[in-house]
Amino acid sequence: MRSLQSFLTQLNSIIRLMLAVMLVLLVVDVTWQVLTRFILPQPSSFTEEIARFLLIWISLLGGAYAYSTHSHLGFDLLIQKISADKARKIYRFCCVLVAIFAVSVLIIGGCNLVYMTWEFEQYSPVLNVPVAFIYTVVPLSGVLFLLYSINFYLTLETSLPEQENTND
Repeated sequence: MRSLQSFLTQLNSIIRLMLAVMLVLLVVDVTWQVLTRFILPQPSSFTEEIARFLLIWISLLGGAYAYSTHSHLGFDLLIQKISADKARKIYRFCCVLVAIFAVSVLIIGGCNLVYMTWEFEQYSPVLNVPVAFIYTVVPLSGVLFLLYSINFYLTLETSLPEQENTND
């Protein structure tokens, strides 16, 4: 279990670095797009596509990273107002739901999406990049969500948010 924790800690460092680099690239790309549109006589044609692809990767990887740090959007008012035993049960149930969603929608559905775009040989119109490469982030983020939910399920005592009230 500690090996999973250390692996996820290293993985989070890599994901955080990737997200930072992609965010910088997105800012540079959009800045260049604005400059070429309003200052130069010929607007850049590839910047919109790069921005779209970066935004897809940032949002899916960022969602998985936010989930791993408990920063993802959540409604924990109920958890804070019930007993610790009931909170653990609900928290475990939520971990199972996230794992089911990750497997069924992100991993299986994402792999099908990547396969279909690869089989149909879909390429982006401007950059001529296989769209399957862009969509690989969907099953990748699904694997991350699954790993994090398994980790939270196994390390429940340390991953459960603190409660304000432990009364029933």
